[in-house]
Amino acid sequence: MIDDITDFPLAYLITFRCYGTWLHGDERGSIDRHNRRYGMPTYPKTEHWQQISGERMKRSPVKLTARMRKAVENAISETCKIRNWTLLAINVRTNHVHVVVALGPKKPGIALNALKANATRQMRTDGCWTLDVTPWADKGSERYLWNESSVAEAIDYVINRQGDDI
Repeated sequence: MIDDITDFPLAYLITFRCYGTWLHGDERGSIDRHNRRYGMPTYPKTEHWQQISGERMKRSPVKLTARMRKAVENAISETCKIRNWTLLAINVRTNHVHVVVALGPKKPGIALNALKANATRQMRTDGCWTLDVTPWADKGSERYLWNESSVAEAIDYVINRQGDDI
């Protein structure tokens, strides 16, 4: 059965990565500003491109500790509560964050920026991020979830298909 399409997405799958944890040329594939539409193939593993990307890094890659992950999760939950967004699923990993959130007619870029900023602020408040720079890579992914089945699939992906518990 196909769900009815709505006027605006029911929710979004928002993903953002820690700085330096997925470079161009990585074996998982990569995208750039010219190749970023949904369904487009990723660029394949390229050792030369990965080396160049690594040399361009301004600092070490960021890996989130258990304390940092808890601060990020708390910040995202609080941000959603304050803004009256419905948090449907969250999974904070050591190198990225997945959130399924219903925003109503709000644009997902607003949520992406708010979630990253408030997560950083909370980590600073909790004393587990002391640098003046962001722990996050630029931008992030905003997948539109137009129907109930795509929302359910995204929730399952975030909660059950991220690998072992950490």
